[in-house]
Amino acid sequence: MLLIPAIDLKEGKCVRLRQGRMDDNTIFSDDPVAVAGKWVAAGAKRIHLVDLDGAFAGKPRNADVIHAIVEAYPNVPVQIGGGIRDEETIQAYLNAGVEYVIIGTKAVNEPHFVRDMALEYPRHIIVGLDAKDGKVAIDGWSKLSKHDVIDMAQHFEEYGVEAIIYTDISRDGMMSGVNVEATAKLARAIRIPVIASGGITNMDDIRALGAVASDGIMGAITGRAIYEGTLDFEAAEKLAESFE
Repeated sequence: MLLIPAIDLKEGKCVRLRQGRMDDNTIFSDDPVAVAGKWVAAGAKRIHLVDLDGAFAGKPRNADVIHAIVEAYPNVPVQIGGGIRDEETIQAYLNAGVEYVIIGTKAVNEPHFVRDMALEYPRHIIVGLDAKDGKVAIDGWSKLSKHDVIDMAQHFEEYGVEAIIYTDISRDGMMSGVNVEATAKLARAIRIPVIASGGITNMDDIRALGAVASDGIMGAITGRAIYEGTLDFEAAEKLAESFE
C-alpha cells in the first residue's frame, strides 16, 4: 500500500483546508517544490497535487507550480486534481509529465466525458469521488448529489478508469481518523484500485487501512497529519508498504 503525500495549492502556496472550505486554510509553505522534495526524500513513491483555486475556478490556476514539481522530480509519479474539466487541460498536464489526472465534479455531472477520456488516455485517468453518508458531493464539496458512491464507481470502472480516489468529506482535514469501513466497502464492490483520502491522523489509521488493503485499497493520501506532525511520513510510508 502506498502512502501518498498531498500538496494542496492555493495562490502558489502549499496549504491545507478543513472540509474543503477555502476560507478555513492553513499556509504550510511558500515553496511547494521544496515541500515535494521533502516528501520524496522521505520515501514518497507518488505525489498528490490539488489545484484548489482551479477546483473553484473550473480551470487550472497553479499550473506553473505543478509543472515545476513534475520537472524537479521526474522519477516520482504525480497525480493532479482540481479544475480538470476539458481535454485540453488533461493533454497539457500529461504533456508536462503528470502521470495521472483526477476528474471530480465533471465526472459526476458528465460521466460520458470520463468514458471518452479513459478511452483517449488509457491508464492516466483517475476519478475522485468525494462522499458524505454514501452520497457523492460536487462543486468543491458545496453540494451533495443524489448519486450513490458505489453505483458511480462501478460505472467508472466499466469506462476503464485507472483508479478511484475516495474521500470521506466529513473527515477530511479534521484529523478524526479515516473511514475504513466505507473505504473497504467501496473497494470490495469494484475491481479497480481504491485510494483512500480524508482523516488519516496517525499510525493507527495506517494499520487500520493496511488490515483491509487486500480488499483493493492500493494507497492512502495524507495531508494535514504530516504537516502538523501527528504522523511521521517516513515511518508511516514504510509501514504502509508492508501491507499488500
